[in-house]
Amino acid sequence: MMNLPDKTGDIFERLSKGNFICSNSTDEYTYRLYDIINENEETLYNYFLAIHFILERGDEYFYFSRKEQKADLEAKIARAEKWIDLIDFLKAFDSSFTNGFRFYPNDIEVKIRVDINLRDKLDKLKKHIGEAKSYTEKIGALIRLLEKEGFVELENEINNQYKVVAAFKYVEQLILNINIPEDKLNEIPE
Repeated sequence: MMNLPDKTGDIFERLSKGNFICSNSTDEYTYRLYDIINENEETLYNYFLAIHFILERGDEYFYFSRKEQKADLEAKIARAEKWIDLIDFLKAFDSSFTNGFRFYPNDIEVKIRVDINLRDKLDKLKKHIGEAKSYTEKIGALIRLLEKEGFVELENEINNQYKVVAAFKYVEQLILNINIPEDKLNEIPE
C-alpha cells in the first residue's frame, strides 16, 4: 500500500477543481500544500495517475491534466484564445505583469483613462468578462476572473493590493508555445 501524505485529500480537492497550488501563494495553507506535493511528488503522481488525473509540475506550481478527447481539444483552443486576449491586455497595462507582480485595481483604471489603446483592449474583453458599464466594474470583473482561475490573489485587503502568483506562468508558457510557421503568417483564411 502507498504511504500518502496527510493532506492528499485537500490537494486533490483543490487540483480537481482546476485550481493551481503555487509556491508563492499569499495563503499560508496553499504554499504548505505546495511543499507537501514537492516533497512527495512521485508518490502523489502515481496515486493520482491511478484515478486518471495527471499531476503536472510547472515553474513553482502544480496542477492536474487529463488525456484529452478531440472535443475537449476544441474547448481548450477557445480557452487559449481567451487567455491570449487577457495577456495582451495585462501586458499592455504593464509589460512586467508576471509572477510576483503587485498591482492595485485603481492603477489599471488610471492608465485606462489616459491610454486609448488599453481602453480598446479592455472593451474587446467583454466577451470574457461580461458587459459592464464603468471601467471600475470592468476591471473588477477582470480581477475576479483572474482570481477564479488562480492567477492572482488579494494580498492586502486594507489597500486592495493584488499579487500575481506562480500559476500565471502556465498561461504565459501556453502563449509562448504557440508556433505559427512563417509561411502561414500572411495566409488569408477562407
